[in-house]
Amino acid sequence: MTTETAEMAGTNLPPRILATPAAEEWIEKLIERHGPLMFHQSGGCCDGSAPMCFPRGEFRVSAQDILLGRLIGDTPVWIGKAQFEYWRHTQVTIDVVPGRGSGMSLEAPEGIRFIVRSRVFTDEENDALEAAGEPPRGDTVQE
Repeated sequence: MTTETAEMAGTNLPPRILATPAAEEWIEKLIERHGPLMFHQSGGCCDGSAPMCFPRGEFRVSAQDILLGRLIGDTPVWIGKAQFEYWRHTQVTIDVVPGRGSGMSLEAPEGIRFIVRSRVFTDEENDALEAAGEPPRGDTVQE
């Protein structure tokens, strides 16, 4: 069940993914330039564990990817299953800072980079998320 589905069903699940206002501004700018976007949060390699921003559909998700939720502009945020297992008890917030991140992410030429910040869900939030079941996987979501 996605956060949107849970909210429509009348439950108040905490979102697994958020963005700071500064990150939202950059997401809007990148949508204007590149069209619909998507994020993928890997578990390391290349640029550590930075969220990578792509034109939607450029990065192919699979059954090994979990949908954390959607940000501004209906932007899906995916995470690798192994990384999700480590982070399932945390709310992830995408933020933006000055600097240069990976050359593969759309913001790289802009002099900024997306980063993640997180907080541990409360016991009550965690219980609600667990009761809602597993979030959608890449093989069950139509984009």
